[in-house]
Amino acid sequence: MIAEKALLGTFLRHNYLLKDTTLKPEQFEETRHQKLFKTMLQLTRKGKPVDVVTLSTAPELDQLGGISYINELASFADAEKIEEYEELVLEAWKEREKNNILTRAIQEGWEIGKVITSLDAINESKMDDHASITDILADMYEAPWRPEEKKRGVPTGLAQLDRMTFGFQDGEVTVIAARPSMGKTDVMIHLAKQAGWQGYLPIVFSLEMPSRSITDRLIASTGRFNRMKMRNLYKGLTDEQKKLWPTIIGRVADTNIQIFDGAGQTIMEMRAKTRKMIHSFPEKKPVIFIDYLTLIRPTNFYGGSAHLQVTEISKSLKAMAKEFNCPVITLAQLNRSVEQRADKRPVMSDIRESGSVEQDADLIIFLYREKYYNKETDDDTLELIIAKNRNGPVGTVRVKYNEHTGEIIDDYGQRAV
Repeated sequence: MIAEKALLGTFLRHNYLLKDTTLKPEQFEETRHQKLFKTMLQLTRKGKPVDVVTLSTAPELDQLGGISYINELASFADAEKIEEYEELVLEAWKEREKNNILTRAIQEGWEIGKVITSLDAINESKMDDHASITDILADMYEAPWRPEEKKRGVPTGLAQLDRMTFGFQDGEVTVIAARPSMGKTDVMIHLAKQAGWQGYLPIVFSLEMPSRSITDRLIASTGRFNRMKMRNLYKGLTDEQKKLWPTIIGRVADTNIQIFDGAGQTIMEMRAKTRKMIHSFPEKKPVIFIDYLTLIRPTNFYGGSAHLQVTEISKSLKAMAKEFNCPVITLAQLNRSVEQRADKRPVMSDIRESGSVEQDADLIIFLYREKYYNKETDDDTLELIIAKNRNGPVGTVRVKYNEHTGEIIDDYGQRAV
């Protein structure tokens, strides 16, 4: 495995990195890599250098690959990519472990609950989850004499929503759910723009809509262009709009939104792409947007059980938010049961396979527009119904929504773009 070679080669060239790693020898796939890494750790604990000379004196050198193999490993070294190599090795180990669990479950007839618990334990394994109580207490020591600062997250550009949520928080998952054509994607685009303009790195995984369509919506909502005009810009835009075009393009470019529009992406693929973006933009904090939840491809096959698939995806989203210490905002569809009620404002049970989503999400926002059901009304209000807020109040935020441009306008009269 190339990642294992690169990791061991980097440790060989940069011994100090061995003191920081939390990987275990058994997490390597190749037996000789397990033994070699174990030998490296033993030398480090004894305060000895790890190099070709010290490794050449190890007993059973041939089981480590021999001198020529150790020299070969050094050529793969790259200290700047050490975290990436460690994650690749860890992810490969997780996949092997999950396969082993599923194999044992079949052979031994495990109950489904035991399977899910065992898989969750593997998924939640990470490189560094240690916290010293003395460090935590040191941070808290002055708390009684220091005014508490509100934990501000990624701003939404909507005053009342920011007051109720303090923005999107690191390590938390937000679910924005609604019926089709209610405005979910436009809300996501608005939130991504706001994050980008505030200096964050919005990463959009669009599993249904191609990147060009997302871009069209970005331009239309920012420039207040009717989306129909985006089909033929040459004929559709007025002369005045064409004069504004370069400014609008520049404004959209300032969002620095990164779009991945591959269909059927897995959480693992999203994590790898997110990690690549973090390395490409090290000065920016990521905010992850996903359109939408049930289009994410599960890593494991559950024989068509939608509930187990959504459970895996929901827990993996939470793990991803915690791993990257950033907000994850995912859109979700509501089931048709909402259409059968007199009051069609959504409730928790309307989320498809709602149990695991309701449990894992930190913030759940439903969207509702009266105009969606009553075409005769001229009411352009979009209700953002906060049904769950782990760290704050629930309630309804009202904004204006232009369904022709996709523009979201703060209900206080301030233009939200």
